[in-house]
Amino acid sequence: MAVDKLYEEGMKVRRKILGDAHVDRANRNISAVTREFQELIVRYGWGEIWTRPGFDHRTRRILVLGTMMALGRWEEFRMHLRAALEGQMSIADIKEILLQQAIYCGVPVSNTAFHHLEELIAEVKAKGIAINGLED
Repeated sequence: MAVDKLYEEGMKVRRKILGDAHVDRANRNISAVTREFQELIVRYGWGEIWTRPGFDHRTRRILVLGTMMALGRWEEFRMHLRAALEGQMSIADIKEILLQQAIYCGVPVSNTAFHHLEELIAEVKAKGIAINGLED
């Protein structure tokens, strides 16, 4: 694996946004077939884009969640939503994203997103992680 500064910075951001457990699991699943693709994601997605000064991580997270909803990429949406909940993004902010997307992507898309949100809230709470802005 060719490791360079951009890759190293990307891995730091990836760990910060998605958490060590997710990144460690993803790294264990790298194969000879997927190695170059994983390096590309870390170097350019996380290293080149997520480290740019134009947007903070919160703004980038909002864009990713909305984009994954629009594309119907629910596995990626769930991954980033779980990371948002565990990273203490507020329920109020998450609800605003889902409501905004109801207008621009359609009510069925937001309905699906709210179902995923409720499932992930239960999963995160079961792990003993407090959720920012959730009244019990």
